[in-house]
Amino acid sequence: MNLPVFPWPNHAVQALVVDLPVPLEQLPSPDWLVASLAADAAAPVRAFEALKGAVRDLLRGHGYRPTGRGKPSSEYLAGAVAEGRLGSINAVVDAGNAASLHSGLPISVVDLGLCEAPLRIDVPPPGSEYVFNRGGQTIDVGGLPCLFDAQGPCANAVKDAQRTKTTPATQRVLAIVWGVQVGDAAHAAATAQWLRELFTRLGARCETVAVA
Repeated sequence: MNLPVFPWPNHAVQALVVDLPVPLEQLPSPDWLVASLAADAAAPVRAFEALKGAVRDLLRGHGYRPTGRGKPSSEYLAGAVAEGRLGSINAVVDAGNAASLHSGLPISVVDLGLCEAPLRIDVPPPGSEYVFNRGGQTIDVGGLPCLFDAQGPCANAVKDAQRTKTTPATQRVLAIVWGVQVGDAAHAAATAQWLRELFTRLGARCETVAVA
C-alpha cells in the first residue's frame, strides 16, 4: 500500500496497515496494554522538550490554529492522564493512545473497511469539516493536514472522523503516526516501531505503508 502526501516540509509521517486476528469485539485489551496508559508506564519512546511546539508548527503551516479544542491529540491524552480521565476504549485505540501518550506524537487509527480508496494525505480547503463523535459534533479541518479517502477528509492529528472510527466489527486498520522532523530524527520511526510491536503482541499482522 502507498500513501501519497502533499509537499509538506518537516513531516515524518509513518503508517501501518494492521490485520487483526479476529474482529475487534473479540479482542479485549489485555492488562499489560491497559497498564501502558499510565504516565509512569515503561515505554521505549519518550516525548522531549521541543516536540510539542514542533508538532503545533507542523499543523499550522496552512492556516490551521492548533489551540484549545483544536490542539493535537497527543496533548489531549497527556492532559487526560494527568486528570485521571484516560481509560481503556478498545485494544486498537488503546495501542494507539499508549504510543501517542509516551511519544508525544499524535496517532490516528481508522477502520480501512470503512474507508473508500484511494487514500492520501492532503490539506482541506477553508470551511471543510466533518463529524468527529457520536453526538454529531463537527470540527473545522480547513488548512489542517488530513487523511483523505474518496469521500473526503477522515482523520488528522487532532480528531478523527466518526465515519471511519473503529467498530466492534473492525478487522483491518490503518494507523498513522503524525511525525515531525525535530530533535531525534528517528523519533517518529521509533514510535511506529513500538506501535507495531504493541499490535503484534495483540496477535495482529502489520505491514509498513510507503509514505511518499
